[in-house]
Amino acid sequence: MTREDEIFEQLKSGNRDAVEELVQLYYGEILVYCRYHVPDPGMAEDAVQETFLKVFRYLDRYRHKGKFRAFLYQVAANTCVDLCRKARDNTLLPEIPCWDKGLDEEEEKEDFLLLLSCLPDDLREIVFLRFSQELKLREIGQVLNLPLRTVQSRLRKALKLLEKEMEERRWNMNE
Repeated sequence: MTREDEIFEQLKSGNRDAVEELVQLYYGEILVYCRYHVPDPGMAEDAVQETFLKVFRYLDRYRHKGKFRAFLYQVAANTCVDLCRKARDNTLLPEIPCWDKGLDEEEEKEDFLLLLSCLPDDLREIVFLRFSQELKLREIGQVLNLPLRTVQSRLRKALKLLEKEMEERRWNMNE
């Protein structure tokens, strides 16, 4: 039984403190996800809070089947879209998320996000969810409402495009 399953068992038995533990379990990764999709850090914080409010508002209707993480990402994605739409600010590039790691790792994250910018939106989202957020392919399919095979083929396509882009950058650096 995973920690998430244990928390949902506590929620079923009426332990409301488990809600806080559920937030703590996923807050950081949902914040990184929202920072990637929303241009302003304050707006990203709002998106995270709104995500959890939406989820907990309807938690009594949610039937836990071990897919809560994917469900949470789906709500976060929709919330980010809604906030950007309200702000009418879809043209700004997202800021580089702040990871609580060392400088070298942060530079790697910046390089990763820069490299992602060469991909079309649908492929970029899959690569970001897979390698930055470490979601499983099945979870990505649930978040994006895509069949597993589609996620697999788009990920393969994205990785080929990224490989080509990296080769071009290496070639340009050697000139």
